[in-house]
Amino acid sequence: MKNVQAVAFFDLDGTLLNDKSQITPEITKAISGLKANNILPMIATGRTVVEIEPIMRDSGIDSAIVMNGQFIQVEGKKVYSDEFTYEECMKMYEHVKSLGHEISYYNDQQIWCSGHSEILANAYAFIHSDVPIIDRSSLKNKTVNMMLVLSEDGDEHYLKHFPEMTFYRNGPYSIDTVRKGVSKGTGVNNLFKTLALPKVPTFAFGDGINDLALFEACDNKIAMGNARTELKERSSYITKKNTEGGIVHALKHFDLI
Repeated sequence: MKNVQAVAFFDLDGTLLNDKSQITPEITKAISGLKANNILPMIATGRTVVEIEPIMRDSGIDSAIVMNGQFIQVEGKKVYSDEFTYEECMKMYEHVKSLGHEISYYNDQQIWCSGHSEILANAYAFIHSDVPIIDRSSLKNKTVNMMLVLSEDGDEHYLKHFPEMTFYRNGPYSIDTVRKGVSKGTGVNNLFKTLALPKVPTFAFGDGINDLALFEACDNKIAMGNARTELKERSSYITKKNTEGGIVHALKHFDLI
């Protein structure tokens, strides 16, 4: 953490990863180049640490804002954690089951779910991840940083009944659920507050709706060529697609490597 000259935040799917949700050798080399230039690379994702361990290993990145800002680790060490109460988890569980949906629970160490379904299987296949184990034991002594609603519908119901939470539909089969106001952007702010980092340039790389808050919190906003229109409209630079070397292209454009 000494002599940090800038911080670069990377979304994963559609951004840092290729079309098979993998890290390419070109990305690994680029991350090494960032570190050599005293630039701190960080993953910023809706996923949790245990899910992205292979990605972190292959990329050489050991710092991350995960679960859409609910948890932060720097150089492998926890520096921030926002956790749901038992009561909040139970209220969500009751509504999820009443609509015939399933729910997954996340902390930095593990993921478990209320039950398996075709929609749940589709959700994890969509991001090339394993289906979590079923655990219906009490949540009373468990740490829950994020909940994932497995559904193709019900968005309006959750928004109406849970004004104290923020929902990010991350694909056709699932909805990231975090505390109201929590985002990748607040994760950036909490990172700087917690570590008392000096004011250095920040770079955000993304392609999806949940990257809008990340863009707002960073000085330089880089949209992938495959990014949503809403993100491109708010970007300061549009690079190539993630499958066309977009990350490396942008890093060279900004003289970061």
